[in-house]
Amino acid sequence: MKRILFLSVVLASALFSCRKIEVDGDGITVVQPGNGGSTRQTITLTGRIDSNMTLTAANDYVLDGFTYIMPNRTLTIQPGVTVKANFTGSNVGALVITRGAKIVASGNATNPIVFTSANTTPRSGDWGGIVICGKAPVNTTSTAGAGTFVVEGGINTSDGLGVAGGTDAADSSGVLRYVRIEYAGYAQQPDQEINSLTMAAVGSKTVVEYVQVSHAKDDAFEWFGGTVNARYLVAYKTQDDDFDTDNGFSGSVQFGLVFRDSSIADISRSEAFESDNDASGTANQPKTLAVFSNITAIGPRATLTNVGNPLYLAGAQVRRNSGISIYNSVFMGWPQGVLIDDSRGLVWDDVQDSTVRFAGNLIAGTATPFGYASGTLATPPATAAGVDAWFRDPFYRNTVLANNEQVGYTRPFDYTNPDFSPFAAGTISIPGFPSGPNPIVGAANVTYTDTRIAARPYIQAVTFRGAIGASGEANNWYKGWTRFGN
Repeated sequence: MKRILFLSVVLASALFSCRKIEVDGDGITVVQPGNGGSTRQTITLTGRIDSNMTLTAANDYVLDGFTYIMPNRTLTIQPGVTVKANFTGSNVGALVITRGAKIVASGNATNPIVFTSANTTPRSGDWGGIVICGKAPVNTTSTAGAGTFVVEGGINTSDGLGVAGGTDAADSSGVLRYVRIEYAGYAQQPDQEINSLTMAAVGSKTVVEYVQVSHAKDDAFEWFGGTVNARYLVAYKTQDDDFDTDNGFSGSVQFGLVFRDSSIADISRSEAFESDNDASGTANQPKTLAVFSNITAIGPRATLTNVGNPLYLAGAQVRRNSGISIYNSVFMGWPQGVLIDDSRGLVWDDVQDSTVRFAGNLIAGTATPFGYASGTLATPPATAAGVDAWFRDPFYRNTVLANNEQVGYTRPFDYTNPDFSPFAAGTISIPGFPSGPNPIVGAANVTYTDTRIAARPYIQAVTFRGAIGASGEANNWYKGWTRFGN
């Protein structure tokens, strides 16, 4: 199949009479201004990009339809670049990094790289999102063979550009650093969605850090298999799930901030975490064994009397034979805190043998801190009381607080001017609520010696629960490059 990169440049009408067109041997068409005009160009990316390419802050970029970075090619994006995506009829803008290709999008705190909607009044779901296909292991079999995965949402082509998976756990698909992804997520049909950031079988040498997903139509971050690690992630006003792990994802993720809108949820039920081994709840290998640490998940309910959208389910739903573990994290204002769901694939046995671990966590502001959906496979089946007792076992250093105000964040539910800074260590005294020691600052609250987390050198030991510390870089990492609001 002929591989062509189409680059169309739209200039101000006054410059059209003096523009020139250059075509190189790779089939790249570039329209440039002539003498006397501005050198800034609006460049449209579409189709198959089969050459190395660099996007610079000197130009504007539009993503038109599914755009594929072909194998063995690299898309480099400089700090400060904005890429706007079209959605015209069925022509959905999406960027696909194919197996063997790389994206090197390395911004900085003052000049982040932004992928957003081309609409003048942007809305959630205006475009598809970013899909990265790697060569790391995944526990599925597709038409491309065992150990491969076909990305959802109509991404795949007749020659397999939407296929991910392989045997290279240390594969690199490039770098995402100081990147914002806004208003993305597209459902081709039910259960066939493109997420804002899809990482399919992405390997451990890929760098993912300082990435914000805002106004996601479906999931903010979803991992299908793979071994990639990530830190400093922000999910803001997601519709469905913030962190969705499937098909053998075994990476480590640390420092993640979830901030929900009480009115926005998905018909499939919304959570901060949704974790499966696979869609059928089998024990297929590699098993989903991801480890998350230091996540702050701000749910829809600022107080116990708030309800918000009734489609919210839980802070974390663990189901379908997943072996995920969550440490040193904070869940505030969810209808349920942690839901162990055996109704669609065994989980409780993994809790019993310590494959699934929850330690050093705090749940606040929910009438149901722990939930259990029973199934027929567990031996013996759990009960809601059993899940509660497991979570409250002093060995795991978990904490339950009745009210969000007792947690000690500054303005965690302020939609217009949030501040997630925790109060300093010491006693917290808020009028109308019980006083007590700060539950999120202090080494006594956290654990990094548990077997599962101790085996993850990527995860740093800090002296606070949740994503944000009280001072220094731990307090400031999400400031400046992120954006909260419409």
